Amino acid sequence: MQPVFTFIQSTNQFLWSGPLLFLLMGTHLYFTMKLDFPQKNIFKAIRLSVTPSKKEGGNNLSVFATLSTTLAATLGTGNIIGVSTAVALGGPGAIFWCWATGILGMATAYAECFLSVRFRSRRPDGTYQGGPMYVWENGLHRPWVGKFYGFLTLAAAFGVGCTTQSNSITQTTSLSFGLNPHIAGLAAAVLAGLVIVGGIRSIGNVCMKIVPFLAVLYTAACLFLLFLNRDALLPAIKLILAHALSPRAAVGGAVGSSLIVTARYGIARGLFTNEAGIGTAAIAAAASETDNPAHQAYVSMTAVFWDTVVMCLLSGLVIVTNTIRHPFSALKVNEAGLTEAAFAYLPFGGSVFLSLCLVAFAITTLIGWSYLGEQAYRYITGNKGIFFYKVAYIVMIYIGAVLPLNLVWECTDLINAMMVLPNVAALFLLQKHLRHKL
Repeated sequence: MQPVFTFIQSTNQFLWSGPLLFLLMGTHLYFTMKLDFPQKNIFKAIRLSVTPSKKEGGNNLSVFATLSTTLAATLGTGNIIGVSTAVALGGPGAIFWCWATGILGMATAYAECFLSVRFRSRRPDGTYQGGPMYVWENGLHRPWVGKFYGFLTLAAAFGVGCTTQSNSITQTTSLSFGLNPHIAGLAAAVLAGLVIVGGIRSIGNVCMKIVPFLAVLYTAACLFLLFLNRDALLPAIKLILAHALSPRAAVGGAVGSSLIVTARYGIARGLFTNEAGIGTAAIAAAASETDNPAHQAYVSMTAVFWDTVVMCLLSGLVIVTNTIRHPFSALKVNEAGLTEAAFAYLPFGGSVFLSLCLVAFAITTLIGWSYLGEQAYRYITGNKGIFFYKVAYIVMIYIGAVLPLNLVWECTDLINAMMVLPNVAALFLLQKHLRHKL
């Protein structure tokens, strides 16, 4: 098993250190220009996301529900622990590159969600199904590529969407509260399972209620910490910008930092957390009740904005301002602990608050990814055996909570890399269908 693990690890290091970063950033830049900078309409897109639809009832999701489901699958440990790792290994400048990835990635998210709505299919009960699988089948008439992407999505759902999230829950609850991993895993499986068995409407309703609340709560805590560290805010911004193009050393002196290293960790973290270019957001977008692909694409684009442009930036600023004000706190933790060191200065139990946020975000990720995996399963099996999938997913929540997952993490990284290729290829092959006006 060790040779297999080493091979996968080496492959991931090669792919995510150069080829995929260049491919995705190139795609982001291309569609930003191709679509005449759709990012400039971000405030209109935000208004669209909270404007009630004229359609009522039905089995499909409102545009806000699709956005909440997308955010459920993307918001989480990447915004909290991932940013901490990027800053520790890539230096403060990694925050700038992560932020830039979010800005440019909105255009790619727009393109993939537009095509997903444009080429989705409708089931007999009236619900829509879409994503890169259907884009390849209905738009490019290559269903075998759609099946390939579907298998990858299903594998990713059981990996990054399920087992790794439940494992994060047990690690957090064990370290912070001394909770037995078996109890934590069982509780997570039950809580998430109650929502999952309810189907698309249940998932959408829960995501609409929980995800915005969690996002606002975490954002408020970050803003409060930035207020406490307000004298270090301007120096932190200057430090981030200076290190983005002329880096010196990582925070706390963890490793030496070059421009390539800084950009690599910042870009990779941005790509991992918002998933623009991987295509998963397009699966949720296709379930929208709207008939206007541009409308839904703009709404889905805001997920990248909230996930990376706002929340990752706030996390990064909190880390850097705290390190400037309390430099010794950064030296006492590992690379994943910079966020916890910063939140320790909250006057109302910051460490406990951060742990609860991590657990809550992980549970919403479990729920959001269950839907993405279900859609892939439906595509592969022709909507057969959905109950079996749900039971397997819930069981894997518990299994992932109690097993070591180094190999699963590496396999998931490789699967994500493989998902990029068919998704990006479809964007370029079908770009003539893209429109950026409502």
